[in-house]
Amino acid sequence: MHGYRPAPLAGLRHVALFIERFEETLHFYTELLGMAIEWQPDADNVFLSSGNDNLALHRFLGGERAPSQQRLDHIGFVIDTPQQVDAWHQFLLSNGVAIKTKPKTHRDGAHSFYCLDPDGNAIQMIYHPPISGLRFS
Repeated sequence: MHGYRPAPLAGLRHVALFIERFEETLHFYTELLGMAIEWQPDADNVFLSSGNDNLALHRFLGGERAPSQQRLDHIGFVIDTPQQVDAWHQFLLSNGVAIKTKPKTHRDGAHSFYCLDPDGNAIQMIYHPPISGLRFS
């Protein structure tokens, strides 16, 4: 390592996605997950927030994407308690969201499940003891 490392990172709180099914995906994040629109500069771009983060949705205008272009495995949304993870599972299931896994507790004490947003991105709803319940200003 060369030189002095700057101050520690403040966290990974911004993700940007190219979206083909833009309106359905925007509905998923706003109406189902409860994220607020922070800024929408035009009809093809929107920036969402749940208070501690920023999710940018950019309409994909370049034709069909080859599966090899996707490098993202999943996006994780941190939930405060294991019980809330289970409640989110039931809520999303009852709203027709594609659920990939049932809630389960992991060896490290985390509790989570996976679903898909309307554009096919894998979403993990996770209680993770080291960071669940933390709020940033």
